Amino acid sequence: MGLYTVFADWARRHGVEAAVTSFSDSLPQADIDKFRRQFEADMAKVQAGGPPIITAGSDDWYSGPGESDRYWLALKDRFKNEEWPGDRIDSVDHSSSTVVAHTPRPDRSTWDSKGLVVGYVQSGKTTNFTAVIAKLADVRYRLVIVLSGIHNGLRRQTQVRLDQYLKDLNPDRWITLTSESRDFVVQTHEASAALSAEKTVLAVVKKNSAVLNKLIKWLGTPNSRNALASSPVLIIDDEADQASVATGRINPLIRKLLSLMPRCTYIGYTATPFANVFIDPTQTDLYPKSFILNLPRPDGYFGPEKIFGRDAVEWETTDEQGPPDGYDMVRLVTESDVPLLRPGSKESVDGFIPTMIHELVTAVHWFWLATAARRARGDSDHSTMLIHTSVKIAVHESYRAPLHDLQQQALAGLASGRSEILDEWRNLWEKESSRVPAEEFDRPQNTFDDVLPHLSEVIATTRIVLDNYRSQDRLDYSKDSVVAIAVGGNTLSRGLTLEGLVVSFFVRGATAYDTLLQMGRWFGYRTGYEDLPRIWMTPSLAAAFRHLATVEHEMRDDIDRYQRENLTPTDVAVRIRTHPSLRITAKMGAAQPTYISYAGRRLQTRYFRHRDVEWLDRNRQAAENLVQEGVRHGQVEDLGAARLIREVPVSLVKTFLSRYQVHEDSPDLEPSLMVKYIDHQLTSDPPSLVMWSVAVVKGEGAEARLGGLDLKYSIRSRLNDGNTERADIKTLMSKQDRALDLGLTAAQARTKTESELVTLRNKHPVCHDRGLIVLYLIDATSEPATPQPSTQIAHPPRTALDAVQPVVGLGITFPGDVETKYIQATHVAVDLTDVESENVDEALGVDTEDTA
Repeated sequence: MGLYTVFADWARRHGVEAAVTSFSDSLPQADIDKFRRQFEADMAKVQAGGPPIITAGSDDWYSGPGESDRYWLALKDRFKNEEWPGDRIDSVDHSSSTVVAHTPRPDRSTWDSKGLVVGYVQSGKTTNFTAVIAKLADVRYRLVIVLSGIHNGLRRQTQVRLDQYLKDLNPDRWITLTSESRDFVVQTHEASAALSAEKTVLAVVKKNSAVLNKLIKWLGTPNSRNALASSPVLIIDDEADQASVATGRINPLIRKLLSLMPRCTYIGYTATPFANVFIDPTQTDLYPKSFILNLPRPDGYFGPEKIFGRDAVEWETTDEQGPPDGYDMVRLVTESDVPLLRPGSKESVDGFIPTMIHELVTAVHWFWLATAARRARGDSDHSTMLIHTSVKIAVHESYRAPLHDLQQQALAGLASGRSEILDEWRNLWEKESSRVPAEEFDRPQNTFDDVLPHLSEVIATTRIVLDNYRSQDRLDYSKDSVVAIAVGGNTLSRGLTLEGLVVSFFVRGATAYDTLLQMGRWFGYRTGYEDLPRIWMTPSLAAAFRHLATVEHEMRDDIDRYQRENLTPTDVAVRIRTHPSLRITAKMGAAQPTYISYAGRRLQTRYFRHRDVEWLDRNRQAAENLVQEGVRHGQVEDLGAARLIREVPVSLVKTFLSRYQVHEDSPDLEPSLMVKYIDHQLTSDPPSLVMWSVAVVKGEGAEARLGGLDLKYSIRSRLNDGNTERADIKTLMSKQDRALDLGLTAAQARTKTESELVTLRNKHPVCHDRGLIVLYLIDATSEPATPQPSTQIAHPPRTALDAVQPVVGLGITFPGDVETKYIQATHVAVDLTDVESENVDEALGVDTEDTA
């Protein structure tokens, strides 16, 4: 072992100054200086280029794994033996080192560190925390507790993974308190004995009150408390937003568990941190006060954006590449057919028989075709279909017979060799495979003749599995080439990996962000069959998932931005959009944001009731009055691209906002909330937003007038989304429009980033405390800029606005920076009082066995 390795190991555990002091008597000063520089460079390497972090004020101490690290090096060798690509191993190494680097230096006598790691659904969070466990074990952590969901299946799956990747690689260095078949039970030895054994103790436990009470009792004896005083402890909370936050039974037990440990690092892992960031930072709870990390999006990962697309967010403009629209993988089930697939909430499930509607039959047939295509490509891995219509077990059972009948019918039809039956299979293959070409993923597409020889065997070997907490016949991937249609509820919606998921038929109703996103088992890796996955769901669910993709993107961008502004998690929490019918999370009880801020924001109307004369007329009149009164009170300038009115009193702006109607699908642009924010700013010290600027954009259409000012109509076509009641123009406001009152030319404004334009406003001698309203009078017809004949494009992306009269669009810009000090949502109000009926405590109550 080299001398630097010894020096670095000492510096990691005790600090670089302690290492310098310790080695000063035995090494030349030149070597010590060299080792210090190398160690500091290694620490900087851990920080640079990794996931974005919010970690202002933390001590730098971790320089990355060393040559003597036993646990991590064994894990890394296991990855190599499994032929992981080098860049994937490097990514796991770097992202896990970044997590470790933001935990406390382990030579401190006491600490209480709470962090949150935000990954992606089905994206390798378990791999990351396995690497974190290995690296913290290498720096002498003595106890590792993994809180693994609320279901036996996930706990068992996690235990198997950690046994394979940690215990089995160093069997003489681990003491395991749980096993694949057994959760934590009363131990025959005291915790003090295990903690003094110079090994690492590992327990994988459900978030279950009976289990946690036993663990607390075992660790809470006087001898155990004495041992814990000198034992660094790591608690990994997998699915940290589930059960851990704001629940009557589990949350107090986790907090009690942490209170036993004077040297404790708690790290929550989740893909849906909505509940976690709404914890009150001022309370003694599980709020991630020490750090929040984004895991990098892995290469080849299929997330919500790739499937559903997303909307443009604040920092994206029309002159930049727009957001992704997603692959054509979603198929719709009409809302009217849902009662045929599950009983209503007040209906009895007794005797319910599902109707095998055309869409469900097509989904099953495509699953078999897609699996056969994988076999034709030489892919013999597991292949799964998910059917998720209800949480009720009786409904799951009702699908067994119809699916079995469909399986037998398919086999009999293929065996008959009838041409009309083969043509049906061929037509489905050619129709679906043409909608998502394999060539988009750099692979040749199979023909139906390639697929057909494998089809009968795939159908014959398909298992129909009803997976819920009562079933004996659960999903089991221990055998080779499993082909399964899984019908289930909650046990399939959290953490549990569905291997080789190809098709999802999903019509389960849900009203919470985290519930919906976690149910997206179709997110993950689809290497070799990226073109084959399909999802059947209702239009409302598809719209909700697209909205969630936007929320997720914006949330991660906020984590980036807050880190760049050096704000700690205690200073500011992630802002999260609301949705007309989606709550943030089902588990927050009566939680409310303590303050709502629009500081530094630019918002714009996107949706319009283009066929509602009264709605459009009211908005036109509100704009006419604002411009007329603004001209009377203020000063008018002609900017060429717009007419600008300066010195507009705030009273006129508040009157306008109280009259202007925003479409209900834009809750982040709620006028009443903006008025409340303005009132707050007027009473601040010093007051701001007393005066405003109002700009009326001169468009590119025909001549028009608004409030007595001459202008031209703006042209804004709408997305061709089939919605007859709502026009979605996608983007109204260009980036340079937020600078209309700053004295810049349009060309100068285009060269600036959004962040630079925010800074310019905040430093402007006049506009630093003034808001800007931008009005657009939009031509009622508004044909697309480059209309395509229907013979060229069957479904063009944009179509004419076709409004019943001209439409008034609104853009609004506020001065200021991100507010700090316990702002739990920086621009939305959140109503979390209506907790979803299928709540966590009820879910916990059904699964209280000690053994899996």
